[in-house]
Amino acid sequence: MADNTAAERHVIEIATRLFGELGFDGTSMRLIADAAGLDLDTVVAVAGDKVELYREVMRRAHEVEQAAMGEALARFTPTRDGLIALADAYLDFCVGHPQIVALWLHRWMGDAADVTDLEERYSRALTARVTSVIRPLLPPDVDADHVAWMIVWSVYGFMSGRLQYTVTNAPARASRRRGIGVEPAALARFRDYLHKFIWRMTSPTVS
Repeated sequence: MADNTAAERHVIEIATRLFGELGFDGTSMRLIADAAGLDLDTVVAVAGDKVELYREVMRRAHEVEQAAMGEALARFTPTRDGLIALADAYLDFCVGHPQIVALWLHRWMGDAADVTDLEERYSRALTARVTSVIRPLLPPDVDADHVAWMIVWSVYGFMSGRLQYTVTNAPARASRRRGIGVEPAALARFRDYLHKFIWRMTSPTVS
């Protein structure tokens, strides 16, 4: 789908927001049209049917993530600090792009189950790149795939607000309140946790 009209860009922006908030299954083309202030025929004409539109939303989300993580991987140095910097880049990307996090969270919960090839098309290649550079830094008994995905799962859990602190001096909430983004104190505490996790997973073979 060529990005050649203002209407198309507008529809894709609206669809990205709604698919992120409600999921593919919970979003109708009529809802997208109404939110975009367009009639349904115009939406279909500029963006295709629902599956086509969803695929385009996910493709663009992947391109944004690929660009950000590609830059981080290009800067990567094969040290513990390099791995920490890579994890920081991923965390910062997710904090800056909560709609992309939401799109993938919906998929992990079974959303758009009939659109079956997106993980293979998008996430597998990036995961393979990450695990290939971190594997040499890990002790023999530590699985690189699990380390990579533990970071992803932790970041997504933090972003979705599922972490609840149990001590009185912790931030009031673990992650974001609707509309105001991630609370700095919670983000700093979570980042420190990621650093400690990487430190322990890379011990004792990395200095």
